[in-house]
Amino acid sequence: MADPKPAAKPRVVCCIGDIHGFPTKLQNLWSNLESTIGPSDFESATIIFLGDYCDRGYETRKVLDFLISLPSKYPDQKHVFLSGNHDFAFSAFVGVLPSPVDGSEFSETWKEYEENEEREGWFRGDGYEKMHLQGRRWAGKIKAKFNVAKGMEYKGSIYDAGPTFESYGVPHGSADLVKAVPDEHKKFLADMVWVHEEDDVCVETEDGIKHCKLIAVHAGLERDKDVEEQLKLLKNKDTRVPKVEPLSGRKNVWDIPKELSETSTIVVSGHHAKLHIEGLRLVIDEGGGYEDKPVAAIVLPSMKIVRDTDVWAN
Repeated sequence: MADPKPAAKPRVVCCIGDIHGFPTKLQNLWSNLESTIGPSDFESATIIFLGDYCDRGYETRKVLDFLISLPSKYPDQKHVFLSGNHDFAFSAFVGVLPSPVDGSEFSETWKEYEENEEREGWFRGDGYEKMHLQGRRWAGKIKAKFNVAKGMEYKGSIYDAGPTFESYGVPHGSADLVKAVPDEHKKFLADMVWVHEEDDVCVETEDGIKHCKLIAVHAGLERDKDVEEQLKLLKNKDTRVPKVEPLSGRKNVWDIPKELSETSTIVVSGHHAKLHIEGLRLVIDEGGGYEDKPVAAIVLPSMKIVRDTDVWAN
């Protein structure tokens, strides 16, 4: 009787947290992931970027160049590029968001938040009339100079978008950014997904290997709303709403939704400026866009955290 076939080795899935304009951190993290995982498994890994590639750090352009180069450099990897709330706003400003499915104008998204326009200094330059709310906020000039919540000065707008403009050689809030951003960068922004689902992702637990479904979304899923309805809106990139909660929410998207909490479903996000692992809820954003904090990733099935600051012995 033939020996039974050995169980297939679980594939490697890496989820990389918010990068926020720091290409050197990204490159160092990439090298550390390859060292941790090993060349063979790394070459065939699924790499999920959790969004927020732009703002705060000063080299967004180089970050996007690096990300765009990956499919040709690593053709056997699977790459997933999620949109973060910052990337959504960047996309809105340069005009690559899909139009609202109901035929409405983007100006409809302003109404709910118009009382904040003066304080946040919304963009009013060329093209603003047909711009989504978040694009106007992103390129605006906020009146307050200091972000009390983050303990740092604002960099141009409420999104800290000034450094992104500068990385493309134009001053913050300039409509010239639309021309300055290369077409391949616009395509990257247009092609980002708002949610990604992956079947049969393995996780090491005290009881052995667990086979799970994985849902990756920048901030999380709203706890008390129907999951299928949320996934439908995210897959369809529904731009009718002024604020996409699964890309930008806080407390309301922190937990795994009730209907998923009793299933083997991983929900992985960035966004929250925290590294938090609680059961199958993974929040991977240790850096938060701070210059002195690391960019982190989690490797599955091992659940190992890898950082750009890790130093490996030769």
